[in-house]
Amino acid sequence: MNYSDLIIRLLKSCVFGFQALALATCIQDAPSPIEPTIPPVGTVSLDYSTEVLTEPFLLDIGIRVFENKLEEESTPGYGGLEFATIRENEIQYLPYVLRNTLISANQWGAVRVLPQDDPSMDLLLSGAVLRSDGQELQIHIKVQDSAGREWLNKKYADVTIDEDFPESTRYTPGNRFDPNSFTDPFQDLYNKINNDLVAARTRLSEQELLNIGLVSQMVYAADLSPSSFEHTLYTNAGGQISLVSLPAKDDPMMARVQDMRVRHYLFIDTVDEYYQALYEDMQPSYVIWRRYSYDQITQNEAALQEAYDISRYSSSTGYLTLIQRYDRFRWSKIYEVEFRELASGFNREIAPAILELNKQVHGLSGTMEEQYIQWRRILRQLFTLESNSL
Repeated sequence: MNYSDLIIRLLKSCVFGFQALALATCIQDAPSPIEPTIPPVGTVSLDYSTEVLTEPFLLDIGIRVFENKLEEESTPGYGGLEFATIRENEIQYLPYVLRNTLISANQWGAVRVLPQDDPSMDLLLSGAVLRSDGQELQIHIKVQDSAGREWLNKKYADVTIDEDFPESTRYTPGNRFDPNSFTDPFQDLYNKINNDLVAARTRLSEQELLNIGLVSQMVYAADLSPSSFEHTLYTNAGGQISLVSLPAKDDPMMARVQDMRVRHYLFIDTVDEYYQALYEDMQPSYVIWRRYSYDQITQNEAALQEAYDISRYSSSTGYLTLIQRYDRFRWSKIYEVEFRELASGFNREIAPAILELNKQVHGLSGTMEEQYIQWRRILRQLFTLESNSL
């Protein structure tokens, strides 16, 4: 069943029973409002560079697939395995939103989503999802450069309002999802991360930025052949890496390293395309899921508030309030059905794409993470063979 048929069927569905249950479940104490544990970022404009930056400032960034550290109470109360699958894919979807934001800022070199930390990158960014629903997103972001210097170690949060979910996020047969006109409801959060990275970069001198690139080069060389290049680097007790020496510019071994690095870039570009395809396949369903999550949360909050206020009204007004609460209950049941159907449909839609994308890449097999590990092993072996022939 495609999404057009699904939404049409859901919109035609109604729940007309359980009136007594609705009235009984409405009478309860209103919970104390829960304040955000992390201050929301508010409205944030992207720090966009209108100038063409020079090489030292164009640092390459690797964004590792996020970790899932959601608190149990922040996950939906129904949906079971379907929602677990959405969560599993969400940690690959969110990094790509951040990747697109960093690229659009025109402040950085190549920005890629990767399954693991990559020794060829100037900056490595990792993240953990602390809370994620249609109303709030909380992420813990850490960023280090190749020299082991910490750029960011910060928790970010953003909250949504009705205006963040325009009609384009409510699917109807005549209103198809248009990714080109869509702005992520939590875009302010991603803008803030970019802006904080730019601010961290401005605190470094041009020479320090140049050193990051040189360290990246030698860290990658040492990853290919520790015995040949480890002596060029020094790591102190705090994990900071500094250069001890650099090979000569005409060193044949370094020429081989550069050749291998170009091959590696081609491979991780393919890896990034994998996450791009996953992102594009996920986006329409994920956006709808988020919209319905937001609607469900706001409906539940409104219903609880109405139940709490019942004793303040006259009998006639109270009767009207009961009718309103029953209508809320009826729609909440429709939302629950829609949530289940959307989650199930999401997984049916995304599963074939994941299976296809997990097929062989450059002659490799297994999951993307397994292919990435295989590729790095092959490059090390190839480097050893080619170096021995010099």
